Amino acid sequence: MNAVHAEQLTIETGKGGSISALLTRPPRAKMCFVFAHGAGAGMDHPFMAMVAAGLAERGVTTLRYQFSYMEKGSKRPDGPAVAYAAVRAAAAAAARCCPGLPLIAGGKSFGGRMTSQAQAAAPLDAVRGLAFFGFPLHAAGKPSIDRAKHLADIDIPMLFLQGTRDSLAELSLLEPVVKSLKRQATLHVVKEADHSFHVPVRSGRNDREVMNEILDTFADWASAIEA
Repeated sequence: MNAVHAEQLTIETGKGGSISALLTRPPRAKMCFVFAHGAGAGMDHPFMAMVAAGLAERGVTTLRYQFSYMEKGSKRPDGPAVAYAAVRAAAAAAARCCPGLPLIAGGKSFGGRMTSQAQAAAPLDAVRGLAFFGFPLHAAGKPSIDRAKHLADIDIPMLFLQGTRDSLAELSLLEPVVKSLKRQATLHVVKEADHSFHVPVRSGRNDREVMNEILDTFADWASAIEA
């Protein structure tokens, strides 16, 4: 994937103080993805950077941002109120930076769940869909669907990109959850991928091929909901 310049931004959240963000904006962008990071790594993580660069190649602007705890160098994720404030502030910043572009919000793991919870609590302004790169349905080794209860309160399209070896989302649990959401939700299963979208050598594929698969799926899904 080609290197793409990312513009550094500072966003005021109103609760957790200011946070950093990176805006990757390709020429003639079709939409903007407001992209939140996972619990253990910030917006500069290679996965986040690869998604931003790959989506830029597909005509999608990406605004990736830090949660307040990551900005402060803490390992303890923010509580819901602070996390939701960051999600809302980032979405508002994306709308200001990209006037006229349709907005999609979501994230990797924890970031996706905080985005969906914020949307369920009160719709994010101008956001037309949510995309999850590995939705953390439950803790590793503790299968449950409790974290999915709020999804029924969301009335915009959702995309779940999920590996078959994801230890944080057993497909036998996630599939009926997505089915229960009916036309609002789409599940794309990535064969042999784990929660980080790594695949074993025995799969016959490599991580770059998997990345292209999930980015193509995202771009096609986002274009369809905007059609």
